[in-house]
Amino acid sequence: MIQNDYYTEENHGTYEMHSIGDFELEDGGMIPNCQLAYATYGALNDAKDNVILIPTWFSGTNIAYDPYIGEERALDPEKYFIIIINQIGNGLSSSPHNSPTPVDMANFPNVRISDDVRAQHQLLTEKFSIEEIALVVGGSMGAQQTYEWAVRYPDMVKRAAPIAGTAKNTDHDFIFTSTLMEAITSDPGWNGGNYQSCEEVADGLKRHANIWAVMGLSTEFYKQKKWDLFEVNSLDEFINGFLQPLFQAMDPNALLTMAWKWQRGDVSRMTNGNLEEALGRIKAKMFVMPIDEDMFFPVRDCEAEQKLIPNSELRVIHSICGHFGLFGGEGADYFNQIDRHLNELLSTPV
Repeated sequence: MIQNDYYTEENHGTYEMHSIGDFELEDGGMIPNCQLAYATYGALNDAKDNVILIPTWFSGTNIAYDPYIGEERALDPEKYFIIIINQIGNGLSSSPHNSPTPVDMANFPNVRISDDVRAQHQLLTEKFSIEEIALVVGGSMGAQQTYEWAVRYPDMVKRAAPIAGTAKNTDHDFIFTSTLMEAITSDPGWNGGNYQSCEEVADGLKRHANIWAVMGLSTEFYKQKKWDLFEVNSLDEFINGFLQPLFQAMDPNALLTMAWKWQRGDVSRMTNGNLEEALGRIKAKMFVMPIDEDMFFPVRDCEAEQKLIPNSELRVIHSICGHFGLFGGEGADYFNQIDRHLNELLSTPV
């Protein structure tokens, strides 16, 4: 266990912790006294049917969704009880750097998307006695968890909106994520995962950030020099002043934990590898919402899955930022699209 001052409420907003006890993992192993960090907005109504669940994306925490939530928005805390649950290994929930022996640092066990969703289900049912979810919505790895929720708990999830993510990860994404991981593990300071500070892995985290710069954004973003969308004034500021410092503050083992589960996200694990059968289990009304310039989860991959889902629709989001459109740098141009689709989805009888 080591200290990392990046993972504090000062950086990630107010959140609460809930223990789900000793949590057994799908691939074997166990996280003792597994802790889930979560943030809530609004109030749970008496019928407990106004729940919106939001799972987090790679490297992100609950604060990343703040721009998506607000009065008179689709995700309106005046109408809904919105709960954002930080995935295991993201730095706030139980993670390699904040867990005690024998699961600290390099000893942290492999966690799957399925483990996250089972853990989240335990939190919702134990803590709040929730039996129905009006909407599950999340971006990227949050989309992977959204699919898992809809397939694993089809009677509980009434609506679902995976944004910029797939139900089964592709070979292309697996290879890409391997390069992200190798950027970290090739740094001698990583020391097999037993470093004393993320600063010892600064070079690896820098390379990790540089790879994100290539694939996280669209070629058009660079062509049009849209640095101002991230509140910087040049390419140098975008890379050296925004992306590299962002990732260099994070815990390397946390990033590796999330990357491993990202690579293996696959709802067809529940149906002996049959993706069509898995997606056919979904009872939720679903809007599949890819981003048009996304190089990780292109529209054609998302559409191929959407066609296998009963009662689903494809709703393409435009963003020159590609996958990083999730950050919402385009402001109203992006969020108006998200709100329009989610408002329609939430108003659809189920």
